[in-house]
Amino acid sequence: MKFSDVVMATASLVLIGLALDAILLVAFIPLNSNSMSDLLAYIIAWLVASLIVGFVFALKIQDESRIRTIGSIVVLSAFTLMFFLGIWIANPLASPWFKDSITSMFKTSGWTNHDWSAYAALVITVDFVVGLVVSFIGLYAGSMLRKPKKT
Repeated sequence: MKFSDVVMATASLVLIGLALDAILLVAFIPLNSNSMSDLLAYIIAWLVASLIVGFVFALKIQDESRIRTIGSIVVLSAFTLMFFLGIWIANPLASPWFKDSITSMFKTSGWTNHDWSAYAALVITVDFVVGLVVSFIGLYAGSMLRKPKKT
């Protein structure tokens, strides 16, 4: 699989995943009393997005080593997702919402700026690892759904 195909699959995965995540976050508003609804929406969105991208790019994924191709798509998309998540956490408009949601979950009155940045790094790391695992599973399963061409 050429690098341009990897970039196209990554862009498709990120855009579909972010769109599905936004839709599921709105759908899970009644469940927003705990923070698990955000993680649930994230996992479902990235699993469905990676299944779709795996199915669409299955023929190109099957041309070469499946694991290596899926691995390169997953790593590039996880770093892209980590970049977007870092921008979201650092965004002055989203940061009050982030701080309010954390304050409602934990007793954070004594947290320093170092504590907040450490928690943000933890959130980014957990999302990175979950994104890697879920995207790999979805891309592999999606690429297995389409049968290879018979020559």
